[in-house]
Amino acid sequence: MTYHPKSDFIAVMMERGFLADCTDYQGLDEALMQGVRPGYIGFDATAKSLHVGSLIQIMMLRWLQKTGHKPITLMGGGTTKVGDPSFRADERPLLTPEQIDDNIAGIRKVFAAYLDYDSGAENAALMLNNAEWLDDLNYLDFLRDIGRHFSVNRMLSFESVKSRLDREQSLSFLEFNYMILQAYDFLELNRRYGCILQMGGSDQWGNIVNGIDLTRRVIDHEVYGLTSPLLTTSDGKKMGKSQTGAVWLNAEMLSPYEFWQFWRNTTDADVGRFLKLYTELPLDECERLGALAGSEINEAKIVLANEVTALLHGPEAAAAAEATAREVFEKGGVGDDLPTLTLSPDELGDGISVVQLIVRSGLAKSGKEAKRLIAEHGARLDDQPLTDAGLMIDAGALSSPIKLSAGKKRHALVQLG
Repeated sequence: MTYHPKSDFIAVMMERGFLADCTDYQGLDEALMQGVRPGYIGFDATAKSLHVGSLIQIMMLRWLQKTGHKPITLMGGGTTKVGDPSFRADERPLLTPEQIDDNIAGIRKVFAAYLDYDSGAENAALMLNNAEWLDDLNYLDFLRDIGRHFSVNRMLSFESVKSRLDREQSLSFLEFNYMILQAYDFLELNRRYGCILQMGGSDQWGNIVNGIDLTRRVIDHEVYGLTSPLLTTSDGKKMGKSQTGAVWLNAEMLSPYEFWQFWRNTTDADVGRFLKLYTELPLDECERLGALAGSEINEAKIVLANEVTALLHGPEAAAAAEATAREVFEKGGVGDDLPTLTLSPDELGDGISVVQLIVRSGLAKSGKEAKRLIAEHGARLDDQPLTDAGLMIDAGALSSPIKLSAGKKRHALVQLG
């Protein structure tokens, strides 16, 4: 890709590794040179929090604002009722309107950490909900005015649909409508707010192109699409998953310490790339840190963990997480903000098995996994090897908090409340 951008936003996207594809580099670049331009990304409300897999999109919106433009976060209050079929093997479970509203309230908290919504500046961010225009659509009018612009033949050719049909997996008519509704969002945002850009992961390419075509056909406006690469770690895993499940962005679903640890445990080969994508450190510093080798790369991982955690949870949470980690790993002590399981005297009764504590503190998913951890010498109690899967912990043992460990990097406290 040899295009040399004039606009700060496209330059940042290209230099830092955010760009997979764009419908018209030059057209978008020139449009961004003509003042404050709005761009959006849609987020369906399928859970109470987004996870790390969405962080690349959130950073794109942040950079859009930092380079002088207006980010729009579009909550899918309407589209979540349908469910995006892109690259899924099955239909999403349908949520009630109340569940969707709850999820939107949870997701909203995260965006406040990354975007400025309240300054009153021309490029202040907007948070919108597509239920505003989708909930009251008249079906027959919508079919006649919007549906006629879509070719079923073309929709069947999109990779996200084709992959499902090729595997002979059912695609419901409900899901097939999703791409029409997402296209309609772009048209509405252009009409209402002058939005010229839709961004998303590269799996959204077909949906984005549909929105551009529809906007051109219905109101003859020039709009653009830009996608980011679908991130996998250097060992081929999908970004956003850890050994213990999804890496959530909301603090009540994943503690700042555990979030910090996720980044601290980054594979050496990914450090430089992740610094460019998930922090705002200058490029030359990202490259310098990413090139460190041996034990020095660990300090680069701490910088990465601190920077990413500070953006989401604040500098104090990042500093506390680092202090806890240093205490746990370097001094073998007990840190202040390790994940903590607090037992009531009733729960404890005459005693509770250490296997149960390992599961309840999140260090293993099942009793079977906890027993295997102990059998393979991967579990420790207060930094001493744990060898007895039948060990019972009573009130005497919990007169002060105990520390459980799974492997070298995962720890939890258990205390009596």
